[in-house]
Amino acid sequence: MNLLLSKVYKGKLEDLPKRKLLINTVNAHSYNLAQEDFFFSNALKSADILLPDGVSVTMALRLLSGLKIKKIAGEDLFYYHMRRLNKTGGSCFFLGSSESTLQKIYVKAKIDFPNIRVHKYSPPFKKCFSDRDSQRIVDSINAVKPDILFIGMTAPKQEKWAHIYFDELNTQCVCSIGAVFDFYAGNIKRAPQWIITSGLEWLFRLLNEPKRLAKRYISGNSKFILFILKDKIKQVLKLS
Repeated sequence: MNLLLSKVYKGKLEDLPKRKLLINTVNAHSYNLAQEDFFFSNALKSADILLPDGVSVTMALRLLSGLKIKKIAGEDLFYYHMRRLNKTGGSCFFLGSSESTLQKIYVKAKIDFPNIRVHKYSPPFKKCFSDRDSQRIVDSINAVKPDILFIGMTAPKQEKWAHIYFDELNTQCVCSIGAVFDFYAGNIKRAPQWIITSGLEWLFRLLNEPKRLAKRYISGNSKFILFILKDKIKQVLKLS
C-alpha cells in the first residue's frame, strides 16, 4: 500500500492521543492533489493524525489492505472537539474564511456551545501569505492560547501552512477542516444524515454545485480510482 494511505488513522476520535496534535484529513480530491504536489503530500503524511474523510478513501483501504474502517469527516472532528470543550469550558480559534462567515460561526457557536471561549481571525485573501502575514496570524493565535485551532482555508493551503507553523503555535491541537466553516456558518447546505450514511454525500454536493464541483467529483473521482487500481495491480504483481 502507498505511504499516504498507510498513514490514515484507523482508530476512533475518542482514542486520539493526549498530546499536541496536528490533524489533517484526506479524501479523493486531496489525494489527487498530493500526487502532483510533493510539499502537500509531505504535509499530509507528516500530520500526527490523518483522518479518512471520504468513502473513497475507506473503500481504497479495504481494497488494498483488507481494512474495514469508517469515514471520519472534518465535521465529525469539529463536533467532537466542540462538545468536549463545552464540557470542560475550553477555548477554540477559527482561522480562515471571510469576516462575515467567521461572525456567523462566532454567533452560532456561542449559542450551541455557550461554555466555550471563541476566537477568530480572517487572514488576507491571498494565494500565498507573506512572512509578515503569517507572523500576524501566529501572534493572534498565541495571544489567546486556544485549546483547539480550526483552520478553514481549503486544501492544500491550510495543510501546508499548518505544517510550516505547527511548532510555533501555542495550542493543544491544530485541525485543518476546510469546508466545515461554510457548513457550520450555513453558507453551504450539507446533505441529510441518511445520504451521508449511504456514502452519497459527494453526489448531493455535486447536484447542488455542479459548475464548481463537476471536475472535482467526476474527473477527480475517476482519477483517484485509476491511482488505486494501479496500486492494486502493483501489489498483485509483487505477490505473484
